[in-house]
Amino acid sequence: MKNAFTVDVEDYFQVEGFARVVDRDSWDGFATRVRANTATLLEMLAQRNIHATFFVLGWVARKHPEIVREIIAGGHEVASHGMSHQLIYTQTPAEFRRETRDAKALLEDQCQSPVIGYRAATYSITRRSLWALDILCEEGFRYDSSIFPMRHDRYGIPDAEPRPHVLTTPGGDRLVEFPISVLRFGGATIPVAGGGYFRLFPYPFTRWALRRLNRQQQEFVFYLHPWEIDPGQPRIHAASVTSRFRHYLNLDRCAGRLARLLGDFEFDTMHAILVQRDLLPGTVIG
Repeated sequence: MKNAFTVDVEDYFQVEGFARVVDRDSWDGFATRVRANTATLLEMLAQRNIHATFFVLGWVARKHPEIVREIIAGGHEVASHGMSHQLIYTQTPAEFRRETRDAKALLEDQCQSPVIGYRAATYSITRRSLWALDILCEEGFRYDSSIFPMRHDRYGIPDAEPRPHVLTTPGGDRLVEFPISVLRFGGATIPVAGGGYFRLFPYPFTRWALRRLNRQQQEFVFYLHPWEIDPGQPRIHAASVTSRFRHYLNLDRCAGRLARLLGDFEFDTMHAILVQRDLLPGTVIG
């Protein structure tokens, strides 16, 4: 069974966990590492002939347009991660529309292809920001991958449908949702889709959980950030203990675990899987 391999293309200093101590106005003063780390991920995927979906932050695309070119050259899908990694529920609808439109236009200009997929910063489409789904439809997106069917201090809709599906937006539009994967087991909801959870759980547990989803005929979404394979990144010491734990845990083990994951499962782009499931009939990108 093919599963969706996805990458949220942002740099180490742009994560929400550091937002209180790293102002967005200071981003240009940081030495970026996102291009080299993304190139490493592209090489790992190329070695296994795996195509993936890269949700590219507009700020990164503007500063490093070569990243988008390299993603396209590798046969991967480019999707949008917004412009400046702001939580949706902290924005007004007008602010969100402007950022969303600007990022989409930038990415489409760079890759010369429609950008139809979207993922919110920190999965911040929650019950208080469902209005954003209508704006995504109005701005030409065909699918979203922002809803995490679990409870977290920053994100999550615990009772959301965990499988890819067509949802009805608050305004009555229809949008395909490919939610972040969780395993519901023994009354618990376990986040097994990647990111910090991939670094937290021992790899044999992750493999067992993902195989269980496939045995249930459920395609899973795996996600990763380029900085997660970069143990040499500069440390943000001013961040809280919790944020530093979440960000730096097992960075030195992540690339090795990722190599095992790519060998243990089959992957493709999010677009390809949704077309195969007939949730995006007739769409062509690239």
